[in-house]
Amino acid sequence: MTKFSPLPLRVVINRVGEPTPAQYSASRIPVDSAEAAYRFWLDVVASAPDFEPEKEHLVAILLDTKLRPMAFHLVSTGSLNETIAHPREIFRPAIILAAYGVILAHNHPSGDSAPSQADHRMTRQMSEAARLLQIQLLDHVVIGDAEGGRQPYFSFREAGCL
Repeated sequence: MTKFSPLPLRVVINRVGEPTPAQYSASRIPVDSAEAAYRFWLDVVASAPDFEPEKEHLVAILLDTKLRPMAFHLVSTGSLNETIAHPREIFRPAIILAAYGVILAHNHPSGDSAPSQADHRMTRQMSEAARLLQIQLLDHVVIGDAEGGRQPYFSFREAGCL
């Protein structure tokens, strides 16, 4: 019979090549509103060299108790009009970092920030998962653009859907 060694007491997960939050000047500015989440998206997420504006990107911004970004996690990169995510992919980094809260943000390459029915369903599902995990889902922000006088973002919190 094979005897297994005891498991390590602590596992540290690191991603090679992923910048640390301290590398961003935005890491100390609280993300305490949809406007701040939109600014974080523009300054940090959309300015990353691997960002593809023609595809949907879903990001989880992980916040400490003072609502300052601890990190952000690219959950998924989708296609022109959709991205897929499961609660485990969204909340795993929040659990690992012991984040107080999460703001979800994703872009609509069309530029229209109006949420789809799929966006509403995902927000409800993530809200329930967050409640069970006792992690605050502070907002879900859909990023569009301001061309033609459009609203550049939609906030589920501000709309009363969260």
